[in-house]
Amino acid sequence: MPSQQLENQRYRRRPNLAAVMILIIIPATILMGVFLLDDRKYYFISLLIILYTMLPFAMVFENRKPQARELIVIGVLVAIAVAGRGAFFMLPQFKPVVAIVIISGVTLGAEAGFLVGAMTGFVSNFFFGQGPWTPWQMFCFGIIGFVAGLLFKKGLLRKTKFSLCLFGGLSTLIIYGGIINLGSVLMFTSEFSWEALLATYISGFWFDIVHAIATVTFLFMISKPMIEKIDRVKMKYGLIEF
Repeated sequence: MPSQQLENQRYRRRPNLAAVMILIIIPATILMGVFLLDDRKYYFISLLIILYTMLPFAMVFENRKPQARELIVIGVLVAIAVAGRGAFFMLPQFKPVVAIVIISGVTLGAEAGFLVGAMTGFVSNFFFGQGPWTPWQMFCFGIIGFVAGLLFKKGLLRKTKFSLCLFGGLSTLIIYGGIINLGSVLMFTSEFSWEALLATYISGFWFDIVHAIATVTFLFMISKPMIEKIDRVKMKYGLIEF
């Protein structure tokens, strides 16, 4: 009984720590890079985001060593998302990354969803170009995976195509578009103004629409087979939900 109570306390503590890291500490770190480091230390900020993400994720294994097969699943999903982003490099904004991140959050948990999103943004930008936009993209991809995992756990998001496509389209348009456009203003204007922010949202609206359509399209095509395969791997090898 005491061991079960201790396990329950850890189970409750991990999502709380993840929420604090993702919703408070990571945004504060990004803003620190913008205002205190003049957006010139984006590698440092990106690595901090990865470190913050790993802390709640590591709590899953606090009583034992992680097995290779548990980490390989995360690595494979990151590799698929990076390869998918690269495969569609010729089509601006039409990328499968958000779809794969959502699938990761739904199948493996909120923390794993954020980790897949953040790592995808960081690794893929070695091909697309690193810059002050990298921490913002890492956060945008990651937060969608985190929210997807939380909503699925609460029963508000299901593994049906309709539910996933609806969430994917709205989250890409509102969450990713809303945050990345704010980041663009802070990155590329010397002085913040509401007029500049409004102009950025207006000019980026059609790019966000294309991005949202891409997410819906890829979720419609790949969500069912990918979720079935990941669930089968989890059952076959007894993988825990991260």
